Amino acid sequence: MSKLLPAVLVATALLLSITEHDYPATAGTCVAATSCGQQPIQFIPGQRITVEVANLTESVVQLQQVSSTDPLPISPGQVYSFVRGGRTDPNFSVVLWDAIGLPIKVELLKPQARTLRIEVRPGGRPPGDRSIYLRDDGRVAVF
Repeated sequence: MSKLLPAVLVATALLLSITEHDYPATAGTCVAATSCGQQPIQFIPGQRITVEVANLTESVVQLQQVSSTDPLPISPGQVYSFVRGGRTDPNFSVVLWDAIGLPIKVELLKPQARTLRIEVRPGGRPPGDRSIYLRDDGRVAVF
């Protein structure tokens, strides 16, 4: 009986520590697309896609395609487009930063099956969103 005493004490302590603020879990199905949350953006691996970078800030944003270009300035309101992907270049990375060092926030959209739209907005925690990466499996990640 003395071997069960520690287990009984632990179980009793756990039961007594439960507060009256228990929150039951609920489950359901998505009735409307807006209640389901945003689906992750993904493309077919190896598919060529058009990438649009829209500068929705009030200052110049620098864009650099890693291993492909020098930094390119994108003026406020400007949209810069390029094509990436394909069998020889299945994934890519781009780096973004505000020319005067303000934090930026990136929103990813998929307006068409083969289009990735990157909307650059002011805000976020410093230094803000800085890079977008199309992974080998077709998923898009923001860092």
